Amino acid sequence: MRLPAEWERQSGVQLTWPHRDTEWYQLDRVLECYVDIAACITRFEPLLVVCRDIAEAKDDIARIGRSKGKPLDLGRVTFCQAPLNDTWARDHGGIAVYGDNGEKYLYDFVFNGWGLKFASDLDNQLTKNIFAQSVFEDDVMGVDMRPFVLEGGSIDTDGCGTLLTTTECLTSVNRNEYLTKEEIESELKSAFGLERVLWLDHGGIIGDDTDGHVDTLARFCSPDTIAYVQCTDPGDPHYDCLGRMEDQLRTFRTMDGKRYNLVPLPLPDAIYLDDYRLPASYANFLIVNGGVLLPGSGSVKDEVARERLQEVFPDREVVVVDCKALLSGHGSLHCVTMQFPEGWLRR
Repeated sequence: MRLPAEWERQSGVQLTWPHRDTEWYQLDRVLECYVDIAACITRFEPLLVVCRDIAEAKDDIARIGRSKGKPLDLGRVTFCQAPLNDTWARDHGGIAVYGDNGEKYLYDFVFNGWGLKFASDLDNQLTKNIFAQSVFEDDVMGVDMRPFVLEGGSIDTDGCGTLLTTTECLTSVNRNEYLTKEEIESELKSAFGLERVLWLDHGGIIGDDTDGHVDTLARFCSPDTIAYVQCTDPGDPHYDCLGRMEDQLRTFRTMDGKRYNLVPLPLPDAIYLDDYRLPASYANFLIVNGGVLLPGSGSVKDEVARERLQEVFPDREVVVVDCKALLSGHGSLHCVTMQFPEGWLRR
């Protein structure tokens, strides 16, 4: 088995579309952000929109496109209708895995609302529901991974047998509570054909209710490069935990025993909803064909992060997308998307 890296060629990206009954703060602003993300994705590759009601989603897209004077090219969009609780495609979406002879397996893990924090009965069925609607090519095989609980945002891979994850999330009691850390690692290695798992024991972003998803902290950019969130302000409450994470990242080695090229991304300026600090992170970027979509908020640090990622991805265009509206839901750009490799999504 092989879990492909995000930078490998893609057939498209999934967005699960917000609707009036999803628990979004200022839904109109969130929908505008989704349309912006959709427009950026379709610049580079096709888009799959999973939604409660296709007519409703198309109306949102058309209305917002008219208001912005930038209509979305629906020729690059496939719509799929299914009941849903929420819109975090990274965590309820299927995970693409290759077999030894190139077989295509779509893993459907249990999604339980980030450790039973939120309703997830419909989202846990989404991958099965869209798979039944012939969204994927005929040679893609759905695989039910029950009873293992896993969210896509909790793992990151170099595509070469190494997985990066966090101890806090994968060993939390409301996910796979009867498994030890060693047993969880064994399950991951078996499912994804891994040679090793790198466990981050430190780090966390205030306002994150996922128990420390790695896609808010540190991300593979290539087999020997990891971009991560760095806090340089001793007065910031993130300073100690992110500092310990940085120290641990320095101890990690590549498969051939070399130090990783570590690329620090600035910790975004604090953003609050009332008195609650929201979990902004530049590590929550999405890699697409020919591009990297970076969540921004209008801060001068957006350009600092963009320039650092542009150096890491010289052959891709790094585009800043204002995702401030998404932070009210305690996530950002990578959290609301799920990519699929080339040859997986039907066109």
